Amino acid sequence: MIMISNKRGLLPALLLMFFSASLSAQVKSDGHYRKEMKALQAVIQTNFYDKASGEYFVVVDSAEREKKNGYTRQYTYLWSYCAMYQAANEIEKLEPKTDLRGPMLKLMYTYYNPAPPHGGFTDYIMKLKPGERYYDDNEWIGITALDAYSRTKKKADFELGKDMYDFIMTGYNQVLGGGVYWKEGDLSSKNTCSNGPGALVALQLYQATKQKAYLDTAIKIVKWTDANLQTPEKLYWDNISTKTGRVNKGILSYNTGTPLEAYVYLYEITKDKKYLDEANAIADASLKFFYGGERFRDDYWFNAVLLRGYQHLLKFNPDTKYIIGFKKCLDGTIAADKNEKGLFTGKNRGKVTVKNLVDHGGLLEILARYAWLETKYDLKG
Repeated sequence: MIMISNKRGLLPALLLMFFSASLSAQVKSDGHYRKEMKALQAVIQTNFYDKASGEYFVVVDSAEREKKNGYTRQYTYLWSYCAMYQAANEIEKLEPKTDLRGPMLKLMYTYYNPAPPHGGFTDYIMKLKPGERYYDDNEWIGITALDAYSRTKKKADFELGKDMYDFIMTGYNQVLGGGVYWKEGDLSSKNTCSNGPGALVALQLYQATKQKAYLDTAIKIVKWTDANLQTPEKLYWDNISTKTGRVNKGILSYNTGTPLEAYVYLYEITKDKKYLDEANAIADASLKFFYGGERFRDDYWFNAVLLRGYQHLLKFNPDTKYIIGFKKCLDGTIAADKNEKGLFTGKNRGKVTVKNLVDHGGLLEILARYAWLETKYDLKG
C-alpha cells in the first residue's frame, strides 16, 4: 500500500496548482480543444471545489446531493476522483512539467480502507461514514497509475497499480467459470465494468514486469468476458447474474471501451494479428452504435473510456474514422450542452440540470486527449 500524507493546509494550494499550473504553462500550440480544456479546468474549480473543507462536491446543486441513512453525502464519491485522476494524467502528457495527479492522490487516499483481505479504496471518505469497495473504482485508479508509470517510471506509480491489482484479484473466482465481481461482499453479479478494466490492469503490469502470470490472467479475463457478455454485434452487455445466469443487456460505451483496449494491448504484446482483427471489429461496431449521431448517447465519462481504446488503436490502425466520428459527437455536445457558466447540462427526469463531477471530469479527459490529437492528426474529417 502506498500512503500519501494528507496535510489539509497544503491541499488548497495544491488544488489551485492543479487548475492553474497548466493554464500558465508555455505551450507550442493553443488549439481549439486545448482552449476548451483550460476553460473547463477553471469552471470545475470554481463550481465544484469547497474551499472550507478542501473537498469537492459531487454535484453543484445542494438539493441534488444524496441522502443515505439520514446522512447527506455532499462531497464527491471516489468515482469522480477516478475521472479527475485520469484527466490529470492526460494533461500532464501535454504539459510534462506540471504535477497534477499529486493533489488528486492526496484527496483519494482519504478514501483508502486497509481492511483485509487486501487494502483498497472505498467509495466514500473514510472519516465520513465510508461506504463500500467497488472493484471497478480500484481498477480505474490502477489503470491511471500504471499509465503514468509507463511515462514517469516512478516506483510509487507502479506500486499503486500493483496494489490495485492485488485488491482486484480478491474479487475473482470460478463462479460462472471465472470473472471478477462488481462490488466487494456482493456476490450477485459479475460485470463488464469490473472485468474489462481488470484485464487492462493485468496487461499494463505485464508490460511493466514481463511476468507471464499477468498476461495469462488478462487473457483469462478477456475470454470469460467475451463468452458471457459480448453481443453478437461485438458490443458488450452490462452484467450477468451469478444466481440465475440472466444477462442485463444494457449497452454502455465504457463497457465496450475496455475490451477494445484490452485487445489492442494483446496485439501490442503478442503481435498476434487475431487480436488486432478483434480490436478493429469492436471499434467498427462501437463507432456505428455510439457515434452515428451528433451527441453522446450516454454519459461523458463512459465515452472517455471508449476514446482511450480508439486512441490506443491508432498506434496500429492509422484510420482516423473512429476519432473523427467521436469528434462529431464531442463538438455537438460542446455546442448544445454548455451553459452560460461553462458548465455542462443534461436532462434528468425531464428537468435540465448541471451534470455531476464524474461527467465533468470525463469531459476534461476527453478534451485533454483531443488537445493532443489535434497536434498529431487532421481532425477535419
